[in-house]
Amino acid sequence: VQPTIFTGVNNQMRIAQEEVFGPVLSIIPFDTEDEAIAIGNDIVYGLAAGVWTSDIGRALRMSERLKAGTVWVNTYRAVSFTSPFGGYKRSGQGRESGKESIKEFLQIKSVWIAQQTTAANPFIMR
Repeated sequence: VQPTIFTGVNNQMRIAQEEVFGPVLSIIPFDTEDEAIAIGNDIVYGLAAGVWTSDIGRALRMSERLKAGTVWVNTYRAVSFTSPFGGYKRSGQGRESGKESIKEFLQIKSVWIAQQTTAANPFIMR
């Protein structure tokens, strides 16, 4: 699949409600943090989320409130065998990697915050 961007998406559309694995971005506009959180959490899956902001307070607030097993801030698809990885809700049970992999009864969240000022290509693993 070639990298694809969908515009004009609303949260009731199938593209917004399913886990799409591939270089695909669906753009859903929002006006407030609360609205963004509601849109992001209004799905039965919760593998990962990405937040792009220069406001560290916003990054931390949104990371805490998003119901996803991994939240990347100003980066995407960063992984490490030392960091727990797994989803919330229907995106899987338990965690892979890290000592958290034995604590399957917890809801663990990874938050990745990039410190560079220019955005890296979100489709390349780091």
